Amino acid sequence: MNRLEFIITIAIILFVAFALGWLAHWLVTRFNQVSSADLGEMENLARALHDAEETRDQAIAYLQQREGELTNQLSQTEAELRAAMEGLREARTESEELRNYVESINQGT
Repeated sequence: MNRLEFIITIAIILFVAFALGWLAHWLVTRFNQVSSADLGEMENLARALHDAEETRDQAIAYLQQREGELTNQLSQTEAELRAAMEGLREARTESEELRNYVESINQGT
């Protein structure tokens, strides 16, 4: 192989490498392109996600408010129950005292 054949062979190899590199770049660019329809769809998805997050935040705020209301109502109900139980306990004690008093009067006569 003389010098001219060697230079031509190297030139052909370099051209093929360049052509393969350009083809690979074109394919990558072609597959990675985002069309305007895709951009519109992504924008719609982003808007829907934002709306869903706002709805979730509102639901969380409502649930926290409702939980506070229910906790307050439960505390009031428990306080009323304690008061009613104390009143019942006093009424039982008083009725037992009256029963004992009546029995003592009945036995004394």
